[in-house]
Amino acid sequence: QVQLVESGGGLVQAGGSLRLSCAASGRSFSRYVMGWFRQAPGKEREFVAAIRWSAGNTRYADSVKGRFTIFRDSAKNTVNLQMFSLKPEDTAVYYCAADSAYYRATPGDMEYEYDYWGQGTQVTVSS
Repeated sequence: QVQLVESGGGLVQAGGSLRLSCAASGRSFSRYVMGWFRQAPGKEREFVAAIRWSAGNTRYADSVKGRFTIFRDSAKNTVNLQMFSLKPEDTAVYYCAADSAYYRATPGDMEYEYDYWGQGTQVTVSS
């Protein structure tokens, strides 16, 4: 059974940094795309970043390009989201997700493309 468990959220001041981690278990993810989404209060869940596990190619939302980096650690079976220069508008619950459709040429940015989801971790950025 696939399990995704996020960690690393917390409270940080604007301009600060945080690293989120997603521990993936239950199967081999070498052919998966792993993504991060977020949902702010009163808003819909939105795409943040994604990475193809095997090839390492990535995709980012425009709002986080240049500030966030997604990377995987195959030895630990984790997908991480390093966040720099955080802004109050980055405040949200961050979710890890896994897409088993290995045939996608580009990591997806739509919720429906992802089969498995974690429970989320809260990130709060104070101004």
